[in-house]
Amino acid sequence: MRKLIVGCGYLGRRVAAAWLSEGHKVSALTRSERHAEELQSAGITPFIGDVTKPPTLSELPSADTLLFAVGFDRTAGLSQRTVYVDGLTNVLQEVGSRIGRLIYISSTSVYGQQTGEWIDEDSPTRPATPGGQVCLDAEQVVQRFFPTGAKRPDPTAVVLRLAGIYGPSRLLRRIEAVRARAPIAGDPLAWLNLIHVDDAVAAVRATETVAARDSTYLVSDDCPISRQDYFNRLAAIVGANPPVFDRSMESSLRVSGLGKRCSNRKLRNELGVELRFPTIETGLLDAVCDGT
Repeated sequence: MRKLIVGCGYLGRRVAAAWLSEGHKVSALTRSERHAEELQSAGITPFIGDVTKPPTLSELPSADTLLFAVGFDRTAGLSQRTVYVDGLTNVLQEVGSRIGRLIYISSTSVYGQQTGEWIDEDSPTRPATPGGQVCLDAEQVVQRFFPTGAKRPDPTAVVLRLAGIYGPSRLLRRIEAVRARAPIAGDPLAWLNLIHVDDAVAAVRATETVAARDSTYLVSDDCPISRQDYFNRLAAIVGANPPVFDRSMESSLRVSGLGKRCSNRKLRNELGVELRFPTIETGLLDAVCDGT
């Protein structure tokens, strides 16, 4: 089968590797010649273009599956809305009629709950941050191109709302801060929702191997964890002293309050995803040992 990845970064490269191992033909969009060479070396067919520049997208191929997993590059000088909303619109205008399924990577930031309550796919989406609103607006772009209830052979779309991705090489800055005992901003009792990158890959693949009954899934591990427990666990793994929290620095965070706790029940029950790292107890150790 033919696979196309727009946003072949931390998550996308791992999905590409899984697809290639299964014998699929994988193509990917990239903005740079250097990255194109890396993709080519990995067996991925590169197309050089930019989601914010429609004329550069004309050579994108048809595909059985399109994974849109674009990250936000703060050095590019563009707004999140330009990249996520306009960029997604540009890509779908070019290839939307030539794909079999869209898998769109969104974020749990579309939920704005801040009192520690449990949330799921049916919970109200009232983003507490501008970035969360952009993610929600991008989801609405998906819905416009692929309306719920549309019948095959029309393309179908699945939105995966990912919790914070962690994994190898993704924790270096936090490890440095913990070792330096730099004060950590915010309430130590606030909740974190996380997903190991390997399990995020499993969720992406499950949307193809299982007949998804719905268009939206929360992708998080089994056990939300307090910031205090998370950083204590990280400090113990790297042999550092327990971290110090500074609530007076909370204004530096994107959100305040206790946050929310994300349920992955639907992901498990409907898509049958079995997490390799259901909690950070093993997942964090894997990330640190493989990434440092």
